[in-house]
Amino acid sequence: MIYVADIKVSSAEYLKTAFALNSYGRNITETASEMAADHNAILAINGDNYGSQESGYVIRNGIVYRSKGNGQDVLCIYADGSLAIVDSDDYSADELARQGVWQALSFGPGLIEDSMITVDPGDEVGKAKASNPRTAIGQRGSDGAVLLLVVDGRQITSLGATYEDLISIMLDFGAVNAANLDGGSSSLMLYQGEAMNVNSSLIGTRPLATSFVVLGKEA
Repeated sequence: MIYVADIKVSSAEYLKTAFALNSYGRNITETASEMAADHNAILAINGDNYGSQESGYVIRNGIVYRSKGNGQDVLCIYADGSLAIVDSDDYSADELARQGVWQALSFGPGLIEDSMITVDPGDEVGKAKASNPRTAIGQRGSDGAVLLLVVDGRQITSLGATYEDLISIMLDFGAVNAANLDGGSSSLMLYQGEAMNVNSSLIGTRPLATSFVVLGKEA
């Protein structure tokens, strides 16, 4: 099953990244539903897995928390609501913040950049080639709407998706930029506190380091 939230907000402040327990740090986790409740969010999806890594830019709600890059794609959401994927070798975290980056996540990979597919299916390895539960974020070019995507997987009724599948879905929805987020048993979409998808784990979604939360009536 595929779940897509088509979101238009008047400001990027309505699309926030919630820290588990409202705290930045290594291996701090909380369920997405708890994070959503803490922020009174209308909608939430899982974010990245920054807390298990020692590098990769972390900018949350305009504040730089980690400035050590990892040479990989960085998903940037700017204060004006625009979305872009950049290489951490090209910009420092402080430069991105000065340019107006509101959120920066270093999970990836980037899937679509400026309407160009940036992941070659032939280059995919390991779990990327297999169908798995997936979460992704993108932005439509025609109206700037943010697209939040969750695909169920590891189930009889829903095997999941590859990166190639995510790209195809995002392109169908008109995305000009898109990036992969944490997947597997982390993949989750909540609407008004209720899970929209069926988590792949028999014991429920794993505790997360961050979640994307959508606030206010603009969602």
